[in-house]
Amino acid sequence: MSPDAITLGRRQVYILPTRNGLMFTLVLTALLLAAVNYNNGLAYLLTFLLAGVAVVSILYANRNLLRLRVAAAACPPVFAGETAYFGITLTNDHADTRLGVVIECRKHEVARVDIPARASVTVMLPVPSRARGYLDCPPFTVCTYFPLGLFRAWSRRIALAHRCLVYPRPARAEVVPPQSGSASGDRPGPAPGGDDFAGLRPFRLGDPPQHVSWKAAARGQGLHTKQFSGSGQDSVWLEWQAFAPLDGEARLSRLTRAVLDAERAGLRYGLRLPAQEFAPDSGAVHRRRCLEALALFAG
Repeated sequence: MSPDAITLGRRQVYILPTRNGLMFTLVLTALLLAAVNYNNGLAYLLTFLLAGVAVVSILYANRNLLRLRVAAAACPPVFAGETAYFGITLTNDHADTRLGVVIECRKHEVARVDIPARASVTVMLPVPSRARGYLDCPPFTVCTYFPLGLFRAWSRRIALAHRCLVYPRPARAEVVPPQSGSASGDRPGPAPGGDDFAGLRPFRLGDPPQHVSWKAAARGQGLHTKQFSGSGQDSVWLEWQAFAPLDGEARLSRLTRAVLDAERAGLRYGLRLPAQEFAPDSGAVHRRRCLEALALFAG
């Protein structure tokens, strides 16, 4: 099982010369041959001075990653087709700033950050989502070219226990509205008698059919919903069976749209799935519970 955090140790950091480092080695070799050929003391001095600088840069590159703590951070849920952003927290417990720390995923640089002494920095790893359910964070590496770019120090591939919840892709707003009824599950009835008509507004998916102004629709004015000033209002049921005979994914897509529109309209709405039922309610928590149930629906 993958951990949700890892600390880079000596056996987890590797170092090899970069292309610039190889060119630097060729230049040093040419300088050394010239110094030997001409027996020039200054050439010897310059060659060994530059070689010493290269050796020291290896130590700094290794220290820039050593004991760096890499942990999973928050990843907000997204809808299928959107980009999920996995939070990766890099924690530096040492007294020195770590400069030029790079996150690479699938051979592409994602972020390059400096981590202050005894501080943490969170970077976002973008991953496209294609299907509902849980999306795992892909393996990535932490590397650095500090201080001179002559050597690349990198970690082995890090696979954290980090995942993002992907909701079904919402259907278009113009799909057929679902069946709805009162909170008790009865058939829809007329608006409560004590409510006063307050005008029309554009139709939103999830509006009770009994509140739709069919006369305005017959006059070619489009779908509008009647608004009432009274407090009595039916709750809306969003039901799996309302979208038969569509396939499972199409139903989930339409139910997702219905949840979003009902929440946006300020309605109390319930959700009925074959093995789950959520009583009518509203608010961010209820919305999240309904969308999570749709995302993880097993059919």
